[in-house]
Amino acid sequence: MSHPLKAWTAALSLSLALAGSAAAEEPAPAYVPRAPLAKLDLHDGDTIVFLGDSITHQCLYTQYVEDYFYTRFPRMRLRLHNAGVGGSRAWDALHRFDRDVAAYQPKYVTVLLGMNDGRYAEYLDDVFTGYSTEMDRLLEKIDACGATAVLMTPTMFDARAKRMQPPGGFMGPKAVTFYNSTLAYYGAWLRDTASERGLGFVDMWGPLNETTLRERRKDPAFTLIKDSVHPDAPGQVVMAAAMIGDLGLPRIVSEMKFSLQEEQWTSTAEAAEITGLEGTADGLSFTSLERALPWVLPADAQPGVRLTDLGGEFGRQTLTVSGLPAGTYTVSIDGAEVTRATREELQTGLPLHDLAKTPQYQQAAHVAELNKQRNEGPVKTLRNEWVNFQQVKFLQSQVEKNPADEAEKQRLADAEKKLPGMEERVKAAEAAARAIEDDIFKNNQPRPHRFEIRPVGK
Repeated sequence: MSHPLKAWTAALSLSLALAGSAAAEEPAPAYVPRAPLAKLDLHDGDTIVFLGDSITHQCLYTQYVEDYFYTRFPRMRLRLHNAGVGGSRAWDALHRFDRDVAAYQPKYVTVLLGMNDGRYAEYLDDVFTGYSTEMDRLLEKIDACGATAVLMTPTMFDARAKRMQPPGGFMGPKAVTFYNSTLAYYGAWLRDTASERGLGFVDMWGPLNETTLRERRKDPAFTLIKDSVHPDAPGQVVMAAAMIGDLGLPRIVSEMKFSLQEEQWTSTAEAAEITGLEGTADGLSFTSLERALPWVLPADAQPGVRLTDLGGEFGRQTLTVSGLPAGTYTVSIDGAEVTRATREELQTGLPLHDLAKTPQYQQAAHVAELNKQRNEGPVKTLRNEWVNFQQVKFLQSQVEKNPADEAEKQRLADAEKKLPGMEERVKAAEAAARAIEDDIFKNNQPRPHRFEIRPVGK
């Protein structure tokens, strides 16, 4: 006869085993794939925050994207906030997130981090693990504040540009050789993360590398990144174009088409209102009120405009005229000649976005100049305020790790002396930036223009 306690123990063991087996057999929740963000859904009053490191702190690609928004959506007042700080890693962005990101109540937060997180070395698994962990925390905070993240790959590290610099520096030959590949790996993880979480994604690494490779077939010394890390203005145009292309934003400013059939002029237009159409067998005139302005960038960005065919790809503003007799025609706007074109060129479609003499181009150029003043003035001032804040947080972490390091303590004390009054200075810079933006919105509203196409000499 078996002992009662042994029998009870055996029964209990069997029960637990069966329960464990049943639990193990329970089906896992069904995997539900998410669709990555296809395009930005923007409305008046929405805020976009550009979160990043020194490449964002440069206030260039962000400025060019702002120029796009100011001219493409002139009746939509978006809040555009640069939150880039030189030297930032995902860890640093977390420490300033509440005031420098969440406080602006963003709808979208673009994230350009990783260049510093990789530590300018060949791929190191523990370094990547730290980066991905901090990025996951950052994405959780973005989600918690009600915003949608747009993950952007780290930009290109130009090993050839680095090798063309004088010898020395903190990177060894192995790091120089492999760092661009390290950044590519980080970017691939970001792409997969955006896909899994249903977020936005922009490939910065690809267009910069592809443009560089294409241009080096003509000039082996070509670079978009003279210091190997921070893209120059033309490279930042490539970045801005990547953002507009990958975020599903409108590529057309306007399309105006006119046709002479049976001695009658007819018109069709996209994003423009045509009135007062008059014409003869060899010419016509009309008034056009477009909904947007061409995407025009400052002079130092023009090489990038040519590299990307920025107007043709992302700011088409075309005039097409069919039915004219063979010959060359003057195209005038508001009484001033802006170009001459053959019948064939007019039939193909005249790219107004390339004509610097048009009043629309000049108006957009003025908007770009105002925004350049905004970025080089109060926006850059605002970003510089956060440099010291970031330094304080870093030094605090160092002192916590090495409490006996008196030199580190002194550096922390010196940095902390600069913090008092920061909030007031931040608010003053924000107000100054808004004042210039108010001026931008007084100057970016489309105006009606009178076009006239006549044979040369008439």
